[in-house]
Amino acid sequence: MAITEKPSAGPAIPTRRVITTEPRLSDKVFRGIVTAGGLSSLIILGLIAIFLAYQGYEILVKEGTSFFTSSTWEVITDDVGEVQSYDFGLAAMLVGTVLCALIAVIVAVPVAVASALFMTFYAQGKIKAFLIAVVDLMAAFPSILFGFWGFFILMPKVEYWSLLINKYLGWIPLFSVDAKIFTRSPFLAGLVLAVMIIPITTAVAREVFDQTPLDRIQAAYALGATKWAMIRAVALPYGRGGVVGGAMLGLGRAMGETVAVYTVLNIVYQINWHVLFGAGGNVASLILLKFGEAKPLEIKGLMAAGLALFLLTLLVNLLADFIVARTGKKGR
Repeated sequence: MAITEKPSAGPAIPTRRVITTEPRLSDKVFRGIVTAGGLSSLIILGLIAIFLAYQGYEILVKEGTSFFTSSTWEVITDDVGEVQSYDFGLAAMLVGTVLCALIAVIVAVPVAVASALFMTFYAQGKIKAFLIAVVDLMAAFPSILFGFWGFFILMPKVEYWSLLINKYLGWIPLFSVDAKIFTRSPFLAGLVLAVMIIPITTAVAREVFDQTPLDRIQAAYALGATKWAMIRAVALPYGRGGVVGGAMLGLGRAMGETVAVYTVLNIVYQINWHVLFGAGGNVASLILLKFGEAKPLEIKGLMAAGLALFLLTLLVNLLADFIVARTGKKGR
């Protein structure tokens, strides 16, 4: 009797997959964590602004616009320590803040861009890794170390450079000095701040240059471009927004720097537009100088000064976002 074989079963048909736009649980958790982190940053910044405004409200109301237009900062007390009169003006410190920060950015940005281009397109292997590590390490140095370096090492050389600049470029109002006092000038403070922000600006610019599309680089080489021609035609336009963002990030740090500026700059309550003259100051160094011995009323004035610095830094960051958005589109 013949035995008939049963036909073997075919491959199992997989269950039809349901396509849905509903995010998975892990995606929801991740989105919630990221959203909470972003909102917490905004909330903390808002609370800081509210605290500064609340503490300095009395001074801002009583001083009015003179708080930003006058340069006198004094509190007169009697024998028992009671405040008899006071006058708070921040104009000189605001001018010094902007002046030192601008000097720092003007000096630091070309050096940072050149360093980032070298590490991205010229340095290779261990040399590149070593340079990246050194730049990242410099970005983490405490500011007091830069201040000591500027005071003991850089200051004697800067005095000589200032003398030469005043001698040959003194016909420019910015470099003219009536009294030949070049010690602890805004020029010195700007150079110290430039050294401080070079690592930050370099790191940001290098990250942007590393993301330059490889097909565009190869296309430039295929058309016969040299490396420098490729950098000018491809890398710099593509990374323009990142360079501007890094420069503005460094500018924000330079405007808020305290100890380094306090170490190398004479704090004088008078507006000084001459970068080589040894007088000036910034808002952060004023707060550091006065806070330790300040009375409750003067502390309110310092809180108002902190609010002014907060708003100035916020304005710079908003300007940076606008510039990056505009230049970034042109660079793609």
